[in-house]
Amino acid sequence: MTIRTIIKFPHPHLRAEAEAVTAFDGELQGLAGDILDTMRDAPGIGMTAPHIGVLKRVVVIELNDGQGVRYYINPTVEWASDILARNIEGSVSMPGINDEVERPSAVRVRYQDLSGIVQTQEADGLLAVCLQHEIDQLDGIFWLYRLSRLKRDRLIKRFEKQQRIQIA
Repeated sequence: MTIRTIIKFPHPHLRAEAEAVTAFDGELQGLAGDILDTMRDAPGIGMTAPHIGVLKRVVVIELNDGQGVRYYINPTVEWASDILARNIEGSVSMPGINDEVERPSAVRVRYQDLSGIVQTQEADGLLAVCLQHEIDQLDGIFWLYRLSRLKRDRLIKRFEKQQRIQIA
């Protein structure tokens, strides 16, 4: 597989809705492998195809929970808990920047596996956070837009300053 270039905020692909995957073939397998290799190199625990500039509904998650790599193709949230939880979130497309985001504490997700077989999964804790975060990304909702305008603007300015320092 290949480590691909991660697009950085505010690239327009991070605010675009990804297209459904219709072909469950070797090309999809390769894309999923590239996302995994790129995510591990970043490092990160979840990543989507749009993070590498491919507007397809592909999510890869790998938590340190002994469950291995999880692939979600065309995922959607079917149900979300009324109970909310706050968690620190960030993105491989905006390294070094994070903040608390409030989301439902549990979800049920419908998706296809790499073979195209429809699956459902209930999740809570960190997996629920990751699934919601990455599905938002597929829907063109970068995590920052879950924050207040004041927090978002402050974090964008911090990221821009960090990028200027790295270039200098």
